[in-house]
Amino acid sequence: MIDEVDRIVEAWQRERPDLDVAPLSILSRVTRLARHLDIMRRAAFAKHQLEVWEFDVLSALRRAGKPYELSPGTLVAQTLVTSGTMTNRIDRLAERGLVERLPAPADRRGVLVHLTAEGRARVDGAMEDLLRVEGELLAVLSEVDRAALADLLRVVVTPFEA
Repeated sequence: MIDEVDRIVEAWQRERPDLDVAPLSILSRVTRLARHLDIMRRAAFAKHQLEVWEFDVLSALRRAGKPYELSPGTLVAQTLVTSGTMTNRIDRLAERGLVERLPAPADRRGVLVHLTAEGRARVDGAMEDLLRVEGELLAVLSEVDRAALADLLRVVVTPFEA
């Protein structure tokens, strides 16, 4: 089976035999896969009237478990955005009734972001659709191959997240 990346690598090998283009055979596929995943995710989330960033915030709250509340600072850390960006996101999600701000019980000046019932319903539905399409994508791999791929990708990604 030959794909577009094989053609790109072959062309670079022909044009620049002095370069080791081997990384392209892996990382170009990762890049192309990321583009396809982005399209699939956007489509899955759109069915639930969610943008990718909205899903990120709502899913962080959902994963927190009952009572589905986190501080804005924790949301910043989990979603890798600035505090100003998170404030804007919380405002927009609150306007849509997907989250609400509650006073932090331990800190009179602090707030907690709480996932509303509507927010929970949307993120749960979006997660179900996301897992369905991602499962279909990975169906070409055996369970052993999936585990091996996950392990290899973990090795490559971990240094960036340390």
